[in-house]
Amino acid sequence: QALRERGCRSEEQFREVLREIEAEVQRRKQLIHQSVERRAIISKCYKPKHPEVYTLQDSFLAPEFLEIVRFCTSPGADLQGLLCYLESFSDKRIYRLPVFTEEFCQAFVDELENFEQSDMPKGRPNTMNNYGVLLNELGMDEPFLTPLRERFLRPIAALLYPELGGACLDSHKAFVVKYALHEDLDLSSHYDNAEVTLNVSLGKEFTEGNLYFGDFNQDPSPVPQYIEVEHVAARGLLHRGGQIHGALPIASGERWNLIVWMRSSAIRNQLCPMCHRKPELVEAEGFGDGFTEAQGEEVAQTVNFCAL
Repeated sequence: QALRERGCRSEEQFREVLREIEAEVQRRKQLIHQSVERRAIISKCYKPKHPEVYTLQDSFLAPEFLEIVRFCTSPGADLQGLLCYLESFSDKRIYRLPVFTEEFCQAFVDELENFEQSDMPKGRPNTMNNYGVLLNELGMDEPFLTPLRERFLRPIAALLYPELGGACLDSHKAFVVKYALHEDLDLSSHYDNAEVTLNVSLGKEFTEGNLYFGDFNQDPSPVPQYIEVEHVAARGLLHRGGQIHGALPIASGERWNLIVWMRSSAIRNQLCPMCHRKPELVEAEGFGDGFTEAQGEEVAQTVNFCAL
């Protein structure tokens, strides 16, 4: 029925679509193995220009961000108190906050550009972003991204998004995307494979390219209302992963953004956020897509992804 609604009529059309689907399924099954191979080569052969940026330090974080985290971890912290520290946009539960120092952003982008100019193998973030870096392949998960999620972002998300498992965000996928003239200019409407998303503008100089946000994916309206939010260097936007959003075209320059998809297995184990079904799990390397599989009364340590 879904294919008929999208224009399939003849048996040959159905067979062609099914061939394309099967090819895409096989491609995605190979992604994790290809990523493991790339990471091994990068770990062995790549020489970082700024090795210090690979391990999170408090000095990388904006003083205002550290103050927000101190509030969130203090006795009696509540949502209303937290909102005093944040910039809110409409009623869509989108919040802007300082995250990194400008000095760190400059060094990080310089490191990413050095990697891009190297002859190392490179995996791209997803099928929508053709330019950017998967940060786990650079070895940044354990020393940088996991402590960023656990120590700093989870206390904030616990107050902002409790119904999405904000207090138990236990895995992530993190990558950097690049927008430039003659490369990726914009990003079409989509929602993320995440419970909570952090999007930080790292620079460089650019014009236009605002983000736009519409409805939550499970509550669409016949005439959705969109709002635009401007990027501010070194500041991040927190939003629900299921919020439909996209990026308008940049008009000049170049922009790098850090994207962290944060996931709560306690939430997605009940319902896959992408197919909206009970997940069917297969083993995966690393965090996979953020699911966990219960074994008896215990929870397995391996994190899996939905076979669908």
